[in-house]
Amino acid sequence: QVQLVESGGGLVQAGGSLRLSCAASGRTFSSYTMGWFRQVEGKEREFATAISRSGGSTYYVDSVKGRFTISRDNAENTVYLQMNSLKPEDTAVYYCAASPSRRLPGLVNTPEKYDYWGQGTQVTVSS
Repeated sequence: QVQLVESGGGLVQAGGSLRLSCAASGRTFSSYTMGWFRQVEGKEREFATAISRSGGSTYYVDSVKGRFTISRDNAENTVYLQMNSLKPEDTAVYYCAASPSRRLPGLVNTPEKYDYWGQGTQVTVSS
């Protein structure tokens, strides 16, 4: 079992920045590809970005590319999501998730590929 706890969400004006953290406990954190998803009420959970087990490879969907940065610290069992130039359309509940997949992060891009999920943290971007 892996337990994931997100933090760092909040309310920010458009153009601002937030940094989300996801702390993991349980099995070896470095064994998992880590991803961030987001979900707006009434819509499907949407993949945003993922990072390989070593942190050496990342993938971003076009809507966040150039604005979001995913990183991880395997010594601290934590994955981060730095979000810059935030837009109102980034408003959502953000979830971190852990996948046992060893594929490239861009191929670990659907909720079904992830085994463990955090509880989510709300990000609200005002215009």
